[in-house]
Amino acid sequence: MKKARIAMFFILVVLVGFVLFIQNVNMNRLGAQQYFVQINLDGKRVEDKFNSGEKYVYYEYTLKGFDSNGKEKELTFTASKELRKDAYLRIYVKKDQVSSYQEVQAEELPEKAKHKLDSAAGN
Repeated sequence: MKKARIAMFFILVVLVGFVLFIQNVNMNRLGAQQYFVQINLDGKRVEDKFNSGEKYVYYEYTLKGFDSNGKEKELTFTASKELRKDAYLRIYVKKDQVSSYQEVQAEELPEKAKHKLDSAAGN
């Protein structure tokens, strides 16, 4: 009986841990390469339709990104709204496709990436 309670407790702990992991971890970021970009141009406004015929708008960006070693890569990604000019983003790339992004502060940028972004912007 005691072993059954221990087994049930262990299973409960594993299930709760799994649920917390799924809720708090963005799977699109796991195992992805990270690049950094600065929004220095307007996104291209694109209008499209769902299968239901309902229209929606998104913005497409193509920017030079730099990894933490300063290696350059051209990145194309979309956003559901126009992104703030001069904002820095951490871009997550899996299999040569952008899977996710998040805004970061300038002090969070790796030094080599910041230097390349500043040079590209002419700062």
